[in-house]
Amino acid sequence: MNKATKIPEPTIERLAIYARPLEELVRAKVEVISSEKLAQMCDVNPAQVRKDLAFFGEFGVRGVGYNTQDLLEAIRKILCSDRTWTICIVGMGNLGKALVDNENFKKRNYRFVAAFDSNPEMIGQQLSCGLTVKSFEDIVKTVLPLRIEIGIIATRPSKAQQAANLLMDAGVKAVLNFAPTHLRTPECCIVENVDFTVKLENLVYHLEEI
Repeated sequence: MNKATKIPEPTIERLAIYARPLEELVRAKVEVISSEKLAQMCDVNPAQVRKDLAFFGEFGVRGVGYNTQDLLEAIRKILCSDRTWTICIVGMGNLGKALVDNENFKKRNYRFVAAFDSNPEMIGQQLSCGLTVKSFEDIVKTVLPLRIEIGIIATRPSKAQQAANLLMDAGVKAVLNFAPTHLRTPECCIVENVDFTVKLENLVYHLEEI
């Protein structure tokens, strides 16, 4: 891939989707899969699979298919999910607790190393994962020495911007935001918003069309 090539964002998202069935196939000791079968498992067009992979080089053998282990490892390398990423989470309500207990993070090399909350009743509590909830005031002095790279915000909307500011002050450049509010961040910070109500509105729109 030419470094100047701009990879479409949907392609990156689909690569992550392709990795899921590949993981299952590797566990099942299935050695080879065709683009047609992978496309079927991911509910996309086979030509789209081949086009997405072509951005990053040559994969597979024409008429034979892809080696599942090799393709999975290549996708993980492309997505940088072949290494461990350290994460902190801000907001330890029901959603925050559910996220730190989610085994999928561990399976994909995302490791929670710190948790924060602004509620005095939560501060000092030990979570089932072994972390102790710290105060907002501790974000910068905790995150910096741990070299935390990704922050997750699961606060109520009124606290989200404060959480984002503190994370950025601590050098965090990537934020996954579950709070239903727009965050103001500098261009150097990457923010991915996860708003469940947007997904629901999209769902009910299509439901009415049936």
